[in-house]
Amino acid sequence: MENFDALEALKSYIRFPSVSTDSKFLDGMDNAREYISSILEGIGFNVQIVSTECHPIIYAERFINKDYPHIVLYGHYDVQPADPLGLWKSEAFEPVIKDGRIYGRGSADNKGPTIVHIAAIIKAFKQNANLPLNITYVIEGEEEMGSPSMPKFFDKYYERISRADLMFVSDTGSPNTNQIVITTALRGLVELEVKLKGPQGDLHSGIHGGAVINPLHVLSEIIASLHNKDGSVNIPGFYHGIQEIEPWELNELKQYPLDVDAYKAMLCVEDLHSPRGFSPLEAVRFEPSLEVNGMGGGYQGEGTKTIIPSQAFAKITCRLVSGQESARIQDLVLNALEDRCPSGVQLEVRRGCHANAYSIVPPHKSCTKQGSKVLEKAFKFTDTAIEKHFYKKPLYLREGGSIPVIADFKHRTGLDAIMVGLFTPQDNLHAPNESFDIKLMYQAIDVFSDIFLSFSDI
Repeated sequence: MENFDALEALKSYIRFPSVSTDSKFLDGMDNAREYISSILEGIGFNVQIVSTECHPIIYAERFINKDYPHIVLYGHYDVQPADPLGLWKSEAFEPVIKDGRIYGRGSADNKGPTIVHIAAIIKAFKQNANLPLNITYVIEGEEEMGSPSMPKFFDKYYERISRADLMFVSDTGSPNTNQIVITTALRGLVELEVKLKGPQGDLHSGIHGGAVINPLHVLSEIIASLHNKDGSVNIPGFYHGIQEIEPWELNELKQYPLDVDAYKAMLCVEDLHSPRGFSPLEAVRFEPSLEVNGMGGGYQGEGTKTIIPSQAFAKITCRLVSGQESARIQDLVLNALEDRCPSGVQLEVRRGCHANAYSIVPPHKSCTKQGSKVLEKAFKFTDTAIEKHFYKKPLYLREGGSIPVIADFKHRTGLDAIMVGLFTPQDNLHAPNESFDIKLMYQAIDVFSDIFLSFSDI
């Protein structure tokens, strides 16, 4: 890979429409997987394609000596659907470069960061072909659909992965291209789908209105009862046992280059919640939440149809913080729904996935000892490299998003993760016109190359 061009590689990678949730894109999934596998094989990795019940997992290893430090890199080759296509200013799977950014679905999530890692490995190998570092790269194809195949993968590869010292992940965010954030926590996730059934079919609202209990009315009342006026969750026991906030975390957040007014302006909203006395910027990092993601029932067409609908539905998710057990929270929400549902309608609840939160205390941020000496040094290497190439020290912050598989890595293999955020709000993740900053990409390549080379000093 003497002439590896990271930008050209990313262009090629984006052109494969690897949408895991849509069977029409199976060829795109296969081609994206084959493309990255061939690059890894070309730089000396032993690559295995691990079959699953859905999309295979890339397991690539460069194992030199059991006495060398061993890192795991994690990424995913699947992307979100590009819909709605009409809102894209260019073709979603045909990369376009404009104003220092590369546009295309998956450019930031997670194809750009994957190319960053690979380019950094190539750069490090050029400086030290005998780099004393064992590297395992796990690239799955189902992250955007909840990583359903990863549990069986862990069952099979537990011993090999657990030999490693730590993980590096770049599937998290930073506030802008000048200030890199190292993520110290990811929220867990709980999913529920609620359905209320009333009469056997839709009824004439004139003939039966006022007598028959309307499922949409009941659902609205139940949903409204799940929150207090300040936006906090109104379910007994929901906040029990959550992890306390450390003083150093509040100090880090004070340095975050965004205040509440700028946050509101960025979101185009006039006001925000301050649940339980937390500021909005604190709430999205330190607090759990419950959100209604979708809700409906009855007539949805143009004009009026005077009915009492037979059914209503809502989709609910909770984001959890450390100290909350996801299965318990799912039970609490379900119990609250059942307790608040009156007679006259039938409640059905589908339990979706649930995953615990993940958190790490960086060794230099607290007296708490966590992880190995290699992990401690890896944090120092990362700090040094980021400050060198981005001209600012990284901030250490919790993040509101969820990557359930990271908690699974910790639970099943004992590995902690250093999560370097390489996407920014401007990148439009999961939305039309997704992009990735090219300057940041090259700076990040230099960062990770320095980190990899630094392991020679252990």
